[in-house]
Amino acid sequence: MKIKILYEDKDILAIDKPSGISVHPDGRTKEITISDWFVKNYPKAKNVGESIFVDGKEIKRPGIVHRLDKETSGVLLLVKNQKAYEFLKNQFKSREIKKVYNAVVLGSMKDDRGTIRKSIGRSGNDFRKRLAGRGARGELREAVTEYTVLKRFENKKINFSYLEVRPKTGRTHQIRVHMKFINHPVINDPLYNQNQPHPKDFERLGLHAKSIEFKDLKGKIVKVESSLPKEFEKVLK
Repeated sequence: MKIKILYEDKDILAIDKPSGISVHPDGRTKEITISDWFVKNYPKAKNVGESIFVDGKEIKRPGIVHRLDKETSGVLLLVKNQKAYEFLKNQFKSREIKKVYNAVVLGSMKDDRGTIRKSIGRSGNDFRKRLAGRGARGELREAVTEYTVLKRFENKKINFSYLEVRPKTGRTHQIRVHMKFINHPVINDPLYNQNQPHPKDFERLGLHAKSIEFKDLKGKIVKVESSLPKEFEKVLK
């Protein structure tokens, strides 16, 4: 697995995560993950972070302080020691970290910009899904997403919009769920936009983590950016 490093210091690593690779194991498959790559290349950090339990199985997540969905590409932070893990975890918890995404969504959006404020819960029909609005179950967690329309594409076959998205909270599948909620789902979303039209030759989820801004352990603000994937560039010409 070849992974591009975008930023590195003695505590923190930022990589350019490809689409189609999971950040950590899910306990169900044996696919190679970002966690596997990290441990192989930074073996001293194999015990950094916390474990989660999935279906009663303990899943270790070395170096993982936040995550991107398997189908999402872009900037991902990893940590080399427990001090850095706690430091960044607190920044995520206090919403100090600024994240910017690019998204391609179905339909021509009416408003040039907007804010989606809708709590997110679980779907009662599919354990993999989250849901905003009617039918959401379990604990409903606050979720806020801001978006700006960068460009609209309208033709006879399909209309879609290219967005800059700034999630203010960090809920699972937040952007995907919120865009589905306003009837402009992310294109090629296998959970929230199945069997819908998409731009020609665009065969991946239309979501990319463009940049992330955080404080390093010395208190310096660091901004890391990922170039737009070639699939995006091609469809946005």
